[in-house]
Amino acid sequence: MRVYTLQCKLLSDSSITDTFRVFEDPYNLAKITPSWLRFEVTSRDRVAMSKNAEITYRIHWLGMSLHWKTIIREYRPPVLFVDEQAEGPYRLWQHHHTFQETEQGTLIGDRVDYALPAGPFGQIAHALLVRRQLLAIFEYRQREIGKLLGSKTTQVLPPMIEVKA
Repeated sequence: MRVYTLQCKLLSDSSITDTFRVFEDPYNLAKITPSWLRFEVTSRDRVAMSKNAEITYRIHWLGMSLHWKTIIREYRPPVLFVDEQAEGPYRLWQHHHTFQETEQGTLIGDRVDYALPAGPFGQIAHALLVRRQLLAIFEYRQREIGKLLGSKTTQVLPPMIEVKA
């Protein structure tokens, strides 16, 4: 299985507590996701973030409606939470959200370890389309986070993808 790692970092002048509070609300994810994905939380009940919380979503990709379920595997306010795909389009999707207080503000880190299904066909899809789309999604997120936080943000590390294994 070929595993990819997407990473990016952003510095916000918001406090770590305020920043974490915005990110731990799964309903804010739609506000920082490009509209062409038509992202929506579909969980039946209001989700309260905690370890083992389950969140279901729907996205639209290439004309298909895709269902996605994540589980919060780690939850350590206000410094970290990790969501992992339990059901969805990827063979592996583990997203680490980190928050570090600095003299300049809060350093927001994203690291996603992911793999596609379908072996060599997944690798071809990654090279032709998925890689470019994921980079565009996270570039969009970095632009929109400042608006959502109501603060000034500075890109520290632009979205980049490396092959992990």
